[in-house]
Amino acid sequence: MSEVFDATRCVLGEGPLWHPAREQFLWFDINRHQLLIREGSTTRTVQFNEHVSAAGWVDDASVLVASETRLFLFDLDRERSEDVEGLEPDNAATRSNDGRADPWGGFWIGTMAKDHAAGAGVIYRYFRGELRALYPGISIPNAMCFLPDRKHAYFTDTVTHKIMRQALEPDRGWPEGDPEVFVDGTANGLHPDGAVVDASGTLWCAMFGAGEVVAFAPDGSKQAEISFDAPQTTCPAFGGAALDTLFCTSAARDMPKDDGKPHGAVFAAHEVAVGQAEHRVKL
Repeated sequence: MSEVFDATRCVLGEGPLWHPAREQFLWFDINRHQLLIREGSTTRTVQFNEHVSAAGWVDDASVLVASETRLFLFDLDRERSEDVEGLEPDNAATRSNDGRADPWGGFWIGTMAKDHAAGAGVIYRYFRGELRALYPGISIPNAMCFLPDRKHAYFTDTVTHKIMRQALEPDRGWPEGDPEVFVDGTANGLHPDGAVVDASGTLWCAMFGAGEVVAFAPDGSKQAEISFDAPQTTCPAFGGAALDTLFCTSAARDMPKDDGKPHGAVFAAHEVAVGQAEHRVKL
């Protein structure tokens, strides 16, 4: 059973983050260039002049934000920015999309074409001052998340219908060997979007266009699904004091405004599983 957590109608809601130090929920409306911060029962909106899409927490006051041109440190209280690293700054055709911090303090972030041109994006990892391209030729990068045992990462190129699993070397967390198919949704026409792994190692993936988040066990078998009252589910994240609330962003892009559905809202499903605390980005 799910409910609307925040009714703000995002054109393209993405990048949900439960900041464990602040106990606040953050997310983005990529198309409106906005960061949204839930503060008690109200929502604060921070406006930027370019696309922003994902973040990782750095300390009590700051997050690392990915935009269409850069990674930057953002002070949530003073609303001040400090550049950290360029992100395809000379390519006006691309923007950032999904991203998440890893257990070593790195930050994985994907780029894609603003017009969705095939193969124009890259999945990168930023770690200890280095931005390294991991997977070029990506169309819509999503589902970057990590197992609690730190042995594997997941990611997807949504247009392929496949969620990939990548072995990681233990000391610094760089990919080791080639990725392998974890879940293939081709036969069912599934479009895997954002994803998160809970404390038991189960992967929870939003299926864009299906209005649901589907849970997959570590062996790839389907375990559960949660339905939401909007078809364009984009990305889940665990949060709340006990990390047992599954939040999910959604998109209102190309959806009717008068059908009575909360397109673009953030949803919450309670006590479905216990999540991992979001990893801290170490700059």
